Amino acid sequence: MNVFYEEEGTFKVGTVLADNTTSLQVEAPHGKRAKIKAASVLLRFDVPSLSEFMDLAQKTAEDLDPNFLWECCESEAEFASDALAADYFGHLASPEEAAAVLIRLHSAPMYFYKKGRGRYKAAPSKALEAALASQEKKRLQAEQQARYVQLLNTFILPEEFRPSLFNLLYRPDKNTVEWKALDVVCAETKLSIPKLLEKCGAIPSTHDYHVNRFLLEHFPEGTGFGGLGAGGEFHDPQDLPIADAAAFSIDDAATTEIDDAFSVTPLTLGSFRIGIHIAAPTLGIAPGSPLDTAAAQRLSTVYLPGSKITMLPEAVIHHYTLGEERLCPALSMYIDVADDFTVIAINSRIERVRIAANLRHDALEEHFNEHTLAAGSLDHPFGVALLTLWKFACKMEAVRGKASDSNNEKIDYSFNVTDDRITISERRRGSPIDKVVSELMIYVNTEWGKQLADSGVTGIYRSQSGGKVRISTSPAPHQGLGVSQYAWISSPMRRYVDFINQRQLVALLRKETPPYTRDNESLRISMRDFEAAYEVYGDFQRRMERYWCLRWLLQENVSTTGAQVLKENLVKMDHLPLVARIPSLPEVPPETAIEVEVSQIDLLELTFHARFLRKLDA
Repeated sequence: MNVFYEEEGTFKVGTVLADNTTSLQVEAPHGKRAKIKAASVLLRFDVPSLSEFMDLAQKTAEDLDPNFLWECCESEAEFASDALAADYFGHLASPEEAAAVLIRLHSAPMYFYKKGRGRYKAAPSKALEAALASQEKKRLQAEQQARYVQLLNTFILPEEFRPSLFNLLYRPDKNTVEWKALDVVCAETKLSIPKLLEKCGAIPSTHDYHVNRFLLEHFPEGTGFGGLGAGGEFHDPQDLPIADAAAFSIDDAATTEIDDAFSVTPLTLGSFRIGIHIAAPTLGIAPGSPLDTAAAQRLSTVYLPGSKITMLPEAVIHHYTLGEERLCPALSMYIDVADDFTVIAINSRIERVRIAANLRHDALEEHFNEHTLAAGSLDHPFGVALLTLWKFACKMEAVRGKASDSNNEKIDYSFNVTDDRITISERRRGSPIDKVVSELMIYVNTEWGKQLADSGVTGIYRSQSGGKVRISTSPAPHQGLGVSQYAWISSPMRRYVDFINQRQLVALLRKETPPYTRDNESLRISMRDFEAAYEVYGDFQRRMERYWCLRWLLQENVSTTGAQVLKENLVKMDHLPLVARIPSLPEVPPETAIEVEVSQIDLLELTFHARFLRKLDA
């Protein structure tokens, strides 16, 4: 006796060796023995042989049309497979015919729903229609995906991809045929999706790719302000006194958010009054106003070579920037110093300041540098004031405990993009211009931070201990700067932390209740969000600077360049803020000058290959 039975969703045959009523011992055609449940048996037969039976059943099943079988069934009632087999063949079905019908019913779940051992029910017509339509859709999609894969493997972009390129690059739907085809080809070619699309000519601008990816993630609603600020939603107080001194600013040529300016007024007996004037947008932007909300969402200006995304609308920046030949609202600190530049008195006030000039680094550098200082005379309209500020800056740096030449070997880089061409220029940190601005900003941020702390007014401070910088509402030493406390207040148009601190300082000077307390929830949220945003914006700026460094190498057709070893196999390229690891670098001490070969620059992945060539003579 032979049996045809179902086990784990598949049909099998075997010769009965022992029948124990509820279970059977069977032997398969290939000789393997097994114990099966009697309930699993669908048919019993003597002939044909096991191997012939399955061959005949499979062949007969292939000739059965499931659609015709479905039409033979009553749509509402369950049926036994052997009954359907008798109706179909017109006679009591043979074991192999009955098995063929079972195999066919089992292989067509869209047409027939299994209800029990050997029992089925025909699918309702609407359900079958939907299932068949879905099957056809999948078949067409599979054909379409195969065509896409074939084209992509030859780096040809299918025309159907063009309308969805933005989503495929930045926010892909992994259920689409297009993404699945890309995924298949990327697995075969070992390329990333952006790299594959670039090879297909779908990324005309690698620069725009990097920028758009950042904007989509961090500015999904765009970088505009929707007209905010253009209608003059800010209202400055009209009774501000006008400062006696005229001030001037010092910034690079691209700066439009001019936050700070300086003035120098001679006093008696060789003393001076140094004024540090900070733009005051908080005077006209009320807490919780639409402009304040917009700034709180941006948290900082985003900088990248050739462009920026401002924290405040351009109309607001234009109104509050310390532009030359304008009378601007400002928060001023006046520092009275003796002839040896010892601080005698400090006074802060809210006022309007006349800006006499906006000095720019590139034009000022030739007049205000180490050589002109060594000569003791600056041939410049603001020469006397600049010399005074320089001497005061040197004094304040010494008071902080820093040597006057500690930063002289560090280099800052300026990026200028014009007509898609990049110019990268070096500026040594610690130059007279840099020292004047940085020391005066350190001084004003330190002193105003102290005033907030001494008055019990909550402020946001930056501290440094053990090399780690923290931001909190508790004043603490900043070891890197050598000061007892440090609060960012000098850039209220660029950083929301400065904006908050200025708002607190204005309330202190006006003897009003400060807007924020230490336990203020919005203050804690702003601090947390600012830290996260500032890190993200900084990473993006560095990424885009790396992009333009690589663009410069291509633009200038640089294949070999000098470099300096930083440590182990990490080197920095000469005249560029660009570092790389060179596996082929022999063991040499840090600061060793070498020559390297540059190749395989990839503007999409922001990678390149650098190979050691030789050591350069000292």
